[in-house]
Order: sequence, then structure tokens, then C-alpha cells
Amino acid sequence: MKIVEHSGLSWYAVNAAIKRYSTEGVAALKPVPRGNKPGGGRLLSEAQELAVRQIICDKRPEQLKMEFALWNRAAVMQLIERECRIKLSVRSVGDYLKRWGFSPQKPIKKAYEQRPEQVKDWLENDYPEIEKRAKLEGAEIHWGDETAVVNTDVRGRSYAPIGKTPVTFAVGGTRQKLSMIATVTNQGKTRWMIIDEAFNSDKLIEFLEALIKDADKKIFLILDNLRVHHSKPVKAWAVERKDKIELFYLPSYSPELNPEERLKADLKHAIYTKVPVRTKAKLKAAATEHMQTLEKSPDRVKKYFQDSRVKYAA
Repeated sequence: MKIVEHSGLSWYAVNAAIKRYSTEGVAALKPVPRGNKPGGGRLLSEAQELAVRQIICDKRPEQLKMEFALWNRAAVMQLIERECRIKLSVRSVGDYLKRWGFSPQKPIKKAYEQRPEQVKDWLENDYPEIEKRAKLEGAEIHWGDETAVVNTDVRGRSYAPIGKTPVTFAVGGTRQKLSMIATVTNQGKTRWMIIDEAFNSDKLIEFLEALIKDADKKIFLILDNLRVHHSKPVKAWAVERKDKIELFYLPSYSPELNPEERLKADLKHAIYTKVPVRTKAKLKAAATEHMQTLEKSPDRVKKYFQDSRVKYAA
């Protein structure tokens, strides 16, 4: 009775403990873990888990005719219901993904049409030759591109195994819109122009005029294969000023090779993290403010070239 008084347990519980101690020893009094056993309480079998994981790794939702662009928890929930006839909560799906070693990651945008042999040739032959010529001629290499600046920026993450970055092939966006063309160098220089109308060969030439006027040496400008970059007016303009500027072109469908892509990402992140603006004038002011900050931050621009995919240009 003294044990009952001191422990607060019932007489039946104390009596049962004494009996266990008498027959099995002190080890029998060790508390037993409560709740489900590890791995218990799961509704999916091992085979089902393996099948779902494999689908997420091998396919994108759109390939399975699902109305999702990315593998988020809602998409995985729908996949499990469709493939296994088991309906889980979003939270349970998140638990499964965590156990599988999946994490939400920012996808890499990749084009279907990219040709690996062209990329290989660019990295091993074309760019080293451009770099060699630039040193011999005392030229400065600029990397250029255009981008749309909008007042909203849709961003998302997609579940995938840790260390295996997911790929997405489509990005959408409308609303208030401006265009911007900019260049960066591996010395941290950036030049830019915001355009409040359609981007065309005239606007590109206007930017190039300002670019060579501002430069104290010849410019080697590397661009992608946007049609306007190859337009007859632009090529004719460049030929007449070959002593001041030459144009070069990246392999087709290879934006990841262009360090200027990091500037665009920097700008869009800055716009996205601010309170959304409602007018084009405020959008232009926000973009201008950020670009002026980059002009004064060469070390920040140099870091764009530390990305593993463009480090070759550093």
C-alpha cells in the first residue's frame, strides 16, 4: 500500500508490476515505447512506395496528364490516389516524401532542343578561342540578354530526391510588363537599358550604341540566338563598327551557359520580394533602383560567375 501511496499508481498496476518483477526480474519493469512501431501505420506497401518514388523521379506531372507543373505535395497526393487507390492527407504525403529523402527544390529550366555536342564544342573550343582573341586584342567580354520584368513573379519548388534537382520546361507570366536588356562582365561591370515598349532591332542597336560609347576598349558581346540578335539591321550595324564591337552567339537553347541569366534572376528575386507594384511606372522605378545598386556592387556581379554552370567564363 505504501508503493501505491508514493507512486500514485493504482493497486492493480502496482500488483502487476510486483508479479512481473518476481517472475522476470528488473528488466520487465522497463517502460515500453508507446505509439506505432517504426514503419508502422503506413498505408502504402513497400512496392507501392517504390513505384511512386520511381514515377516522381522519371516523369513530370504533365507527362501523366496531371494538372500540375511541379511535383508538390498536392500532385504527389493525387498520384498516390490514382496509382494506389489510397487517399492520403497533404501532411501524410509530406511525411512520406521526407522519409524517402525528397526535398522541395527549385527546378532547372532546360530546353528539349539543346544539342549536347554544340555545348561541348562551345566549352572546349569556341569560348576559349574568343577568350584568347580578347586578350590579344585588349577587348572586354560582355555577356548580354533581354528579359521581361513583370509586377508579379510566380515561383515554386518541386519535390525530388535530395541531390537530384528537378527539371521544368515551361514558365508562364503576364500582367504589367517592361523589357530590359543588360550585359555583365567577369570583372563585375553591368550595363543595362529598360524598354517600355516592344523589343526589336532598333532598340537593340540603341543599346549597343550606348554600350560602345561608354566603353574604353573593344567589346566582344556574347548573345543567345534570339531572332533579333541575328537580324540584318543589327548585323549590318555591327559590321560597320567591327573595330569597336563584335558579336558572338551561344549554342542554341543553352541559357544556362550565360552568366547574365544570374543577373536576371537577381533582379526578379528583388522585384518579387518587394510589395507588388500596380503601375508600370512603379515597376520601372523598382527595376531601375535595383540595377543602379548592381552598378555600384561589382563584387556581387562577379559572384554570378561562380555558378558551376558558368564558372568557365570566370
